[in-house]
Amino acid sequence: MAKSKAKGRSQGRSQGRSSGRSAAGARGASRQKDAIALLKEDHREAETLFAQFEKARDDERKQMLATQVCNALKVHTMIEEEIFYPAFLAATEDLEIHHEAEVEHNGAKKLIAEIEASGPDDEYYDAKVKVLSEMIKHHVKEEEQPGGMFAEARKSEMDLQALGERMLARKMEIMEEMPMDMPQARGGRRAGLQERAPSGRHR
Repeated sequence: MAKSKAKGRSQGRSQGRSSGRSAAGARGASRQKDAIALLKEDHREAETLFAQFEKARDDERKQMLATQVCNALKVHTMIEEEIFYPAFLAATEDLEIHHEAEVEHNGAKKLIAEIEASGPDDEYYDAKVKVLSEMIKHHVKEEEQPGGMFAEARKSEMDLQALGERMLARKMEIMEEMPMDMPQARGGRRAGLQERAPSGRHR
């Protein structure tokens, strides 16, 4: 009988540890950003970099910040266009929202190319970064407002958690392929890189 009780206590402790690990794993999974949370985090990063550019007075710092925000936006638009937008269109069939977002992306990409091809010695440099900031601000508002793309995505049957995992993996992949001489963000991380790379690669 004593052995039976001891065995029961041992099994109880083992089950407790197992359920504790399962609960911890579930909590960890719930903390994983879904697709919309990941994209919103990118939006906030861009806003911060644009705000820092506006306050900058040194040409070298201006160029560093402009390069950082351009790189961050390029990564952001790629994961949206490759993964999020097609999934959104397939789930909602909302051509109007999808097409407007694509057109806004195309306009921003053209301006990003102009900014990257110039520098602070260009008298229109600050104006171009300012206009890009306004374009992105409008685009973000369109996506995040009630009735916008993100709200419609949440109402659809899109698997936002799975999409978030794919997008994060692709984001890390793109960052690895970017030139190593790009300006460093504070803390030594390359611009636009906020997450730790996952163990698996995008497929």
